[in-house]
Amino acid sequence: MSTAAAPPARAIDTRAAISLEHLSKHFGRTVAVDDLTLTVAPGEVFGFLGPNGAGKSTTIRLLLGLIRPTAGTVRVFGEDAGNVRRAHRHLAYVPADVALWPSLTGAETLELLAEVGAGIDLSYRSELIERLDLDVDKPGKTYSTGNRQKVALVAAFASRAPLLVLDEPTSGLDPLMEREFRRCVAEARERGQTVFLSSHQLGEVEALCDRVAILRAGRLVEIATLAELRRLHRTIVEVAYQGEAPVLDGVDGVEAVEALDEGRMRFTLSGPPAAALRALAAAQVTALSSREPTLEEIFLDYYGQAQR
Repeated sequence: MSTAAAPPARAIDTRAAISLEHLSKHFGRTVAVDDLTLTVAPGEVFGFLGPNGAGKSTTIRLLLGLIRPTAGTVRVFGEDAGNVRRAHRHLAYVPADVALWPSLTGAETLELLAEVGAGIDLSYRSELIERLDLDVDKPGKTYSTGNRQKVALVAAFASRAPLLVLDEPTSGLDPLMEREFRRCVAEARERGQTVFLSSHQLGEVEALCDRVAILRAGRLVEIATLAELRRLHRTIVEVAYQGEAPVLDGVDGVEAVEALDEGRMRFTLSGPPAAALRALAAAQVTALSSREPTLEEIFLDYYGQAQR
């Protein structure tokens, strides 16, 4: 029986959960992270986006105190991340590729992690084991990738750590377990925990996060709420018409005009729509729809702009 019973509820720490100030990391001539500054507020679910090589993993290693920055500072609830013993009192971590002690069962691993962590809610841990359908009686060496991931997720979400650092946490999980993961993040938010989520699953980030940061080549491209990101980007408009296609060349705010199939077209619109509506009114438009871009479209747009 674990001695790591659930501790009394702690007051929410009003210091920044994560504070990166002018953070840089060089490996020889390679610049992995370049002058990165951002702040994650307590109780926030924060998405950290970027493709392989963008600097996400290096930033997380700096945050965990596994490597030292070339310049700048990293703080976790006011503690210097380089002081691993103190900083890790505030966090729980789920890596993208979980390694377990091969001879310990899942239950023994969870007991060990409970003893070294920030306290465990035992009843919630039991609930998570059932919800994630985890067999805790098997030794670690027999677990699949997905089951190893489940062990780490149970340990993290059942902890009372004020900060959860999740690096591609749903790799190896099936869609049903991904849904449970989203529930766990929502429950962590309700408890006042902060979640720092690095993910390639853009739909996952869009569903869960309060704000997102987009990283490219080690530099911060954008940081904003999802609503703010969408306002920075164009509305996507699709039009169905009869006869001649609407003439949109040179119309203010209209870009990326694309013929979809016979009698249908798509374009992006920024700014006031009046000029575009006048151009469309001159044609026989039979249907019109508009929508905000998805996070994936925003993300790809940033990288397309960077490549151009």
